[in-house]
Amino acid sequence: MNIALIGYGKMGKAIEQIALERGHTIVAKVNKEFAISKLAELPIDVAIEFTQPELAVEHIHYCMQHSIPVVVGTTAWQERLPEVENMVSSNNGSLLHASNFSIGVNIFFEINKRLAQLMAGKSDYTACVEEIHHLQKLDAPSGTAITIADGIMQNNPDYISWVLGEEKEPHTAEGQLGITSHRLPDVPGTHTVTYSSEIDTISMTHQAHNRKGFALGAVIAAEWLYGKKGIFTMNDILNLTN
Repeated sequence: MNIALIGYGKMGKAIEQIALERGHTIVAKVNKEFAISKLAELPIDVAIEFTQPELAVEHIHYCMQHSIPVVVGTTAWQERLPEVENMVSSNNGSLLHASNFSIGVNIFFEINKRLAQLMAGKSDYTACVEEIHHLQKLDAPSGTAITIADGIMQNNPDYISWVLGEEKEPHTAEGQLGITSHRLPDVPGTHTVTYSSEIDTISMTHQAHNRKGFALGAVIAAEWLYGKKGIFTMNDILNLTN
């Protein structure tokens, strides 16, 4: 496939390496030196977008206008998802978006939902989420942490909202799920869900050893999206839900 990279930072470079290893061609790398407006002139099968939240919807709009299927890994723009869904539908476009493309993380998401169901109504236990990322990770909480929190709230009626604590555990009221975000130098991305009671603690953790899992997942998503129309997520690829 001919792939365009929208965003060519650390993740873009990791995606490039995986894509080349899998026999694809990188036909464009959109960054400050190469404007997205140039993509319309190129033979592109799928674009992969990893940039900033304030740019993601604009990039999706461009791709829809020019019939470019796009895989979006940028997070923190999902409050505009209804607008984007309308945009994709009206242009008969192709979009696959996810807060995290790692296959391991997406399995973690599903285990998290099941655990939340099992813990519903067990008032002796208090749930919390902790996430650790490198200093260059600007959004807090991460999109992955928000997806984890959403999975808990959608499957455990004891929690109806989340509250963030940066570098320390937040104070929570009844019905609130605490998310603690840490930004540290030279650390692997780590997400932990914990249920604590007086008598015991249940905890599960996903730790990313490098960016390869995310990059591989993004390329697999691009391969899967090719030739399809509509809006999709990683669940459509991995068929993890019943």
